[in-house]
Amino acid sequence: MGHPHPYAPPELHLPGFVPLQLSQGEILVPYLATSIFVLLAVWLISGRCGGKLSKTDRCLMCWWAFTGLTHIIIEGTFVFAPNFFTNQNPSYFDEVWKEYSKGDSRYVARDPATVTVEGITAVLEGPASLLAVYAIASGKSYSHILQFTVCLGQLYGCLVYFITAYLDGFNFWVSPFYFWAYFIGANSSWVVIPTLIAIRSWKKICAAFQVEKGWNLRGQSPITPLRHGTS
Repeated sequence: MGHPHPYAPPELHLPGFVPLQLSQGEILVPYLATSIFVLLAVWLISGRCGGKLSKTDRCLMCWWAFTGLTHIIIEGTFVFAPNFFTNQNPSYFDEVWKEYSKGDSRYVARDPATVTVEGITAVLEGPASLLAVYAIASGKSYSHILQFTVCLGQLYGCLVYFITAYLDGFNFWVSPFYFWAYFIGANSSWVVIPTLIAIRSWKKICAAFQVEKGWNLRGQSPITPLRHGTS
């Protein structure tokens, strides 16, 4: 027998449930502090790339590092720790997901659609996000295609996340506070920012094709430019 749980709906069955041992502040403060550290570290390191990176590129590197580590570490622990809510000696990450489940109890209930979306995010989008950091720093030709693709994946995941919540009853949060703070607030960044990045990368990709088209119309190669002074 487990302890009574604090989640919605009240009839949710969670055998072996172990109550939270950390307070909300003890969970959120380390997460926020670590996130700020990652952002500052990437920003400072990116500034040492010989001045070849714009401020926009450096901001993008910060975002992709943050989101990549979040996908792999935070979401990965949820996917591969199915009994996180029953651990007698819970880890910090177990506590994170028990706290977040106050805003979406599908996590503590191990809803198959939620686990699937998070699994794809952790295994595919997480490493791809970190690859985007490298691609931007190195000026790789695939940088914008990669960013655009990962953004589409994130937006698709968010659509599935919100739509399935609606179809399943839209009653997975303890109170309006957790609805707005966790269900909406904690996920809004992965809607707004990927949308902006996808638009930017789409424009960059289209511009590159326009340049290539211009070269082809002149009978010149965009890879091997015309050499002056030769016949």
